[in-house]
Parts: sequence; C-alpha cells; structure tokens
Amino acid sequence: MKKQLQHSSKSVYNLGYHLVWSPKYRKKILTGKIERTLKWILYKKAREIGIWIKDLEIMPDHVHIFIKSNPSLDISWIVKMLKGSSSYEIKKRFPWIKYNLWRRGYFCESVGHISEYTIRRYIQNQKSYSLKNESTVGLTGTYKLDRELQK
Repeated sequence: MKKQLQHSSKSVYNLGYHLVWSPKYRKKILTGKIERTLKWILYKKAREIGIWIKDLEIMPDHVHIFIKSNPSLDISWIVKMLKGSSSYEIKKRFPWIKYNLWRRGYFCESVGHISEYTIRRYIQNQKSYSLKNESTVGLTGTYKLDRELQK
C-alpha cells in the first residue's frame, strides 16, 4: 500500500482516524433507507468540512468510519460536525425518530502508516541517529520522512 503524504504551506502530514459511534440506546435502526441516507449525509458533510472518508461501514447499531484529516482540524470538532449534521438530517427525513439519534460518546483511534513500536524506537534513537546523519538506524521509512520534512 502506497503511503500518501499530504502537504500544506507549513506541514507534511498523514493523519488518519478510525471513528465508531452508535445510536442512542444502541437501537438497530441504521438499515435500509436510513443507512443509505446516512452514507450520503456523511460523505456530503465530509466534503464540506474538508476531510476525506476512506472507508465507511454502517452496521444496524453502529457506524465505523476511517477518515483522513489535516492537523488544523480538531478531531472532536470533526465528530461533532459528522454526528450533529447526520442526526439533524436523519430526524428531518424520518420524523418517527423522536429521540436524539446518537449516543454522547464515540471511539477514536489515530491510525498511521508507521507502527507505535517503530515511532518509539525512532524517538529513542534520535541522538545516535543525528550523530550518524546518514541512515535510518534500521527504521523503515523514517529517513524518507526526515527528508520530506526538511523540504
């Protein structure tokens, strides 16, 4: 899988988030027309706020979504926008839903191309790395990352 680095005027980044949230009372209502409408709403809102949905799966009682974002967007704001707009639109289109559509909380996990172990080794070996200043001290991809950040 090819790693896609994003560029802005002041940063290079690759931020991915795995998000999961569920309807209030974990009701199994995210099926049929509601599921199709919810997908459309989430993709539309993502485009509006400047994030990219890479994967989306709607189960009857919860939503899994993998997004890519830039560092200037706060993840809690992103979730608020996605959940808020989708709740409003779904309740407007399906008036029989009288309660708040979503539970208050959500699950969020950052997802990166490089594993936690690799990053921790890279940080721990910074002094020896800067002394050598020629290779990655055995870390895959970090030399390329350093060169990309120096541009």
